Amino acid sequence: MADNPMLKFVVREQHYPAKREAEQRAHDFREIAERYAPPAAEDQAGRCSQCGVPYCSVHCPLHNHIPDWLRLTAEGRLREAYELSNATSTMPEICGRICPQDRLCEGNCVIEFSGHGAVTIGSVEKFITDTAWAEGWVEPVAVGPARGQSVAVIGAGPAGLTTAELLRGHGYEVHVYDRHDRAGGLLTYGIPGFKLEKPVVMRRVERLKQAGIVFHEGFSVGEDATLEELRSRHDAVLIATGVYKARQVEVSGNDASGVVPALDFLTASNRKGFGDAVPDFDSGALDAAGKDVIVIGGGDTAMDCVRTAIRQGARSVKCLYRRDRANMPGSQREVANAEEEGAEFVWLSAPLGFEGQDGAVRSVRASRMRLGAPDASGRRAPEVDPGGDMTLGADLVIKALGFDAEDLPALWGAPELGVSRWGTVLVDGKTLMTSLDGVFAAGDIVRGASLVVWAIRDGRDVAASMHQWLKAKARAEKVAA
Repeated sequence: MADNPMLKFVVREQHYPAKREAEQRAHDFREIAERYAPPAAEDQAGRCSQCGVPYCSVHCPLHNHIPDWLRLTAEGRLREAYELSNATSTMPEICGRICPQDRLCEGNCVIEFSGHGAVTIGSVEKFITDTAWAEGWVEPVAVGPARGQSVAVIGAGPAGLTTAELLRGHGYEVHVYDRHDRAGGLLTYGIPGFKLEKPVVMRRVERLKQAGIVFHEGFSVGEDATLEELRSRHDAVLIATGVYKARQVEVSGNDASGVVPALDFLTASNRKGFGDAVPDFDSGALDAAGKDVIVIGGGDTAMDCVRTAIRQGARSVKCLYRRDRANMPGSQREVANAEEEGAEFVWLSAPLGFEGQDGAVRSVRASRMRLGAPDASGRRAPEVDPGGDMTLGADLVIKALGFDAEDLPALWGAPELGVSRWGTVLVDGKTLMTSLDGVFAAGDIVRGASLVVWAIRDGRDVAASMHQWLKAKARAEKVAA
């Protein structure tokens, strides 16, 4: 036992990488915590109990080999730990940064149940792959022999990029089409730098470009080409657009100047971080500086908006959410970070209307809420608490109520593309093929707004399915010839 580097959770306390002081980090978009130094990472990895049924792996959508790479890390075998981590995930250092580990691997850690505090899995995962990049262990994509078939991937978010990488590894010619001028989707333009610094994403994209994957950036399907035209150019197509249509709050004053969707606000901020010209930011419309800001919503996007507004120099930042803290969907760690940085949460509150002057918002009229009986999901449903109205001053209101699918059949001139009543693309549960032969779909456009790690999992699954279908197609064409 003395020589065993594991099972140290009784004598070693849980310790995350130190966060920078709130007053310091609230003025920049750098990530809030540094990565571990090697001894600290090895110590924390050594807390793993190496349990027979690793609930951390079971509850990871990618089923990462977490106990195995924790043991390798504890033994100082970092390159092997990286190779094992990389075997199941195309973006381990990104998942280590932005996965809600408190709801997934760490939240299901056996030693967490025993009262010793979970192993800091996400921070170790980030450390392993950051070390691999620094040491030059991250190798180019191993491209297989050319197959003479090509694939179109529509959407350069995590699902699309994962599929592109894996299919390129099989030797397919891969073209990625994306409406933005940089690849990465929400990783690039939706998630702020204090959670995911952009060079971390860009180096992944550059690795794919070096593998020969062709990126068509600034390409809008439906305008630059129809779906049918892409089908005619390629042997198979993947739809991995994500969901970008902002959900609306149906109250008066919704169209007032200063009432903006969350993604517009976050995209403008991230573009400024890249040094882009952003007219709506430069005019002040999407800049929180000097303003009283109210964010409506309780998910991770709402937390991103709250913390971005603080960094832009808002005079005050409040977040309104219709349930209480215990019932919010966002990460509790993110709430704690936001409170440390100066945000105020107004729990059990919902907007009744946006009131303004000369067409510009000046206040939010809201009602107090209370939690009633559980709804269909099992969460207690919010209901209006009579007599609890209040008015809060606001120069900028950011709506962060989630995202729905766009109307792809109409946008793309593809009425035969099957979609659900929510607009998500319908697929065969086994093959992930849509109603159109050779057209597949994966990620949020199938499952609805979800986690990055699920998009990576879907990309991995659909790549395997597309590979099988393309091989069968090649065999059939060879027989027919």
